[in-house]
Amino acid sequence: MLQIINDYWVYFLIGQYPNGPLGGLVLTLLLASCGLVLALPLGILLGLARVSPWRWLRWPVTGFVFVVRGLPLLMVIFWAYFFLPSVTGVKTDQFTTMLIALVIFDAAYLAEIVRAGIQGLPRGQMETARALGLGYGRAMRLVVLPQALRSMLPSLVNQFVSTIKETSLGYIIGLAEVSFIATQINTQVFTKPAQIYLVLGGTYFILCFGLSRFAYWLERRLARRGLSTAPTAPTAASSATAKVSA
Repeated sequence: MLQIINDYWVYFLIGQYPNGPLGGLVLTLLLASCGLVLALPLGILLGLARVSPWRWLRWPVTGFVFVVRGLPLLMVIFWAYFFLPSVTGVKTDQFTTMLIALVIFDAAYLAEIVRAGIQGLPRGQMETARALGLGYGRAMRLVVLPQALRSMLPSLVNQFVSTIKETSLGYIIGLAEVSFIATQINTQVFTKPAQIYLVLGGTYFILCFGLSRFAYWLERRLARRGLSTAPTAPTAASSATAKVSA
């Protein structure tokens, strides 16, 4: 195993770069990071729509979220790879295709995280903000959403862990992420598949376990801070009103 790591660690890390396209572990992390960063604002908008008082907005978004969450990511990848080019007339590369699929898929899950974060706040936040003169949009943006986002941080880290594992499905469309590179190394060595895939599994485990422990630490830290510094509804709303007045 050490011999395989010594011989192929550069290929495993960055693929054929700089003599070819970027790949390997760096591409996996880049794809997961870009997918989550791009999906986050869309997920926030969808989550806000999920708790919207307007049914004409809430019902279609709820249907979209339920449909995407009810489908495997592989199906979303096939849609992005075959359906979008036939509609738009533009053929996307593997990275862009996988990124689109991850953004759509993660946005649906992030929408539920946002919805749960908002509905998990103490009751009266919105009513107090409205009573102090803030409109629905300002109350949500200045009072409710900032508190919900803080409580959502551990869930966002866990979603990043899931996204890292989801990138392995890029293998289906020929994306040179880390599992695809491991398969390429296996075809070259051919006699040590157990060692190669053990290294691959260990890589995923180190990344995901480390991030999971970070999410656990973050959750405990936020819980401790929340017990001692959590603002009451009038305090949070009054602070937001002061910001608007300033």
